[in-house]
Amino acid sequence: MLITFKSHAAQDLIMMRDLAVTLLGIIGKHLGERGVITTEELPRCIHKLEAAVTDTKKVHPAESSVHPGKYEEDEEEPLHLGQRAYPFLDMLRASQRENTEVMWGV
Repeated sequence: MLITFKSHAAQDLIMMRDLAVTLLGIIGKHLGERGVITTEELPRCIHKLEAAVTDTKKVHPAESSVHPGKYEEDEEEPLHLGQRAYPFLDMLRASQRENTEVMWGV
């Protein structure tokens, strides 16, 4: 299932349900049929998402040496949270700059 995020400050953002659930969970929201991130909530949501992205970039030294080259040449390496979160984070930042809310629906 696809979820569409809308803001007057950015283009519509369409993402898979599982990613939407993850990102909304990070910022303390729950995926319903419809929802909104108010202008008052934007600074806190941006901060939480930025912190989560920063945390995923901190690689434990043991992890980096345990799985070197674990992906075959013809396989794509999975996207990490930062790569998946940036379009949403960009929308949140643009919405904050323009003082407008972010809404979503199925």
